[in-house]
Amino acid sequence: MKALIFDFDGLIMDTETRQYEVLQELFAEHGSELPLHVWQQEIGTSTGFSPVDYLFSQTGRSVEAEAFNQQLEQRFLERLAQESARPGVKSYLTEAKKQGLLLGLASSSSYEWVSTHLRNLRLMDYFSCIRTSNDVDHVKPDPALYEQTAACLGVRPEECLVFEDSANGALAAARAGMRCVIVPNQVTADLEFGKVERRIVSMEEVPLASLLKDL
Repeated sequence: MKALIFDFDGLIMDTETRQYEVLQELFAEHGSELPLHVWQQEIGTSTGFSPVDYLFSQTGRSVEAEAFNQQLEQRFLERLAQESARPGVKSYLTEAKKQGLLLGLASSSSYEWVSTHLRNLRLMDYFSCIRTSNDVDHVKPDPALYEQTAACLGVRPEECLVFEDSANGALAAARAGMRCVIVPNQVTADLEFGKVERRIVSMEEVPLASLLKDL
């Protein structure tokens, strides 16, 4: 094992649960709801899903898209301003550095989104390589993000361990030929992840040294 590669949304920072909470609030204000199983299809990838279009399909009432999306963004960012890294994340990054492991990050989100929040969390400097949707034609579950991150780090896929919270991310790691540990959040906990090396509740509960020893 030479490198650890982390996802961002939902894994390092639980943006996914916060975003779903805000969407549920907005849907409720319009007399509807967004089922979790519908939203889960968007987690870890980009399907082109439109909350406004889905809301119309459920209610038959048109909603002004710009106003809806502005409310979504405003409330979402307000919620994230109070959010910290998920438990144990910084400990894993610090321990990995002590062990001489290379650290990379592969995200289906944009570089601007990822880098802004990493800087706010004061975690940016841990990563030697970051690859995002800006770098690939296809995001997860396509393996390109993980393949590019490994190449950037100068390691082979089989020398990498991926940390993910989503099924799309786990599938991308498998397609890239990498081992994967799942650390689900509230909105991904009931997803089917296929074959992965390990599933843990949080990084806080399982020290990195113990995790690596057991793999």
